[in-house]
Amino acid sequence: MKISVLGTGAVGRALAGRVAQLGHEVVIGTRDPQATLARTESDAMGTPPFSAWHSDHPEVVLLPFADAAAGGELIVNATSGGSSLDVLALAGAENLAGKVLIDIANPLDFSAGFPPTLFVKDTDSLGEQIQRAFPDVKVVKTLNTLNASLMVDPVKLAGADHSIFVSGGDAEAKAVVTELVRSFGWKDVIDLGDLSTARGTEMLLPIWLRLMNALGTPAFNFKIVR
Repeated sequence: MKISVLGTGAVGRALAGRVAQLGHEVVIGTRDPQATLARTESDAMGTPPFSAWHSDHPEVVLLPFADAAAGGELIVNATSGGSSLDVLALAGAENLAGKVLIDIANPLDFSAGFPPTLFVKDTDSLGEQIQRAFPDVKVVKTLNTLNASLMVDPVKLAGADHSIFVSGGDAEAKAVVTELVRSFGWKDVIDLGDLSTARGTEMLLPIWLRLMNALGTPAFNFKIVR
């Protein structure tokens, strides 16, 4: 499958590297490829420059957002939540129309420092905002409740005996996404229902952030015990 990952941060890199490893044809989208490759310093979160990662993954092509989206059969929104709508606009509605879009972003607002608040919650979600802005896209929310390394390799923790969630209004799109995440090693994939259920998974972030602080590590996840 041709997969286009929008975003060059830790999440975008993790997803792109994993799907490439699984044999998919992968590109990463960014605003300005030359500027992205020219950066030599780590970002505010301590993530090394993209060029360092890219030198180890030469098979993953770096393109402007619009070019990346145009060639993809499946799109991954791995941007920061505050920039997601702007990035998708740069990708182009015409390049996204009819495609499945996996939304991994969270509506985190760091304007008052850490821990961040949510800029949308309770009666709406970022996933729903994306769906309204791009009605011809099949948005599926998933993988937004844990850190990047576990998203793509759940076996690292408890042999993958933990849970992720999918939300979306299109059953076929959810089936495509579920098949993909199962190929990462996920066993417990819980379908929450339509895209409005993404409100719940996005609102897990405040407790996730506090657990990270209390545990001193992001290497944990939720397990739904029945």
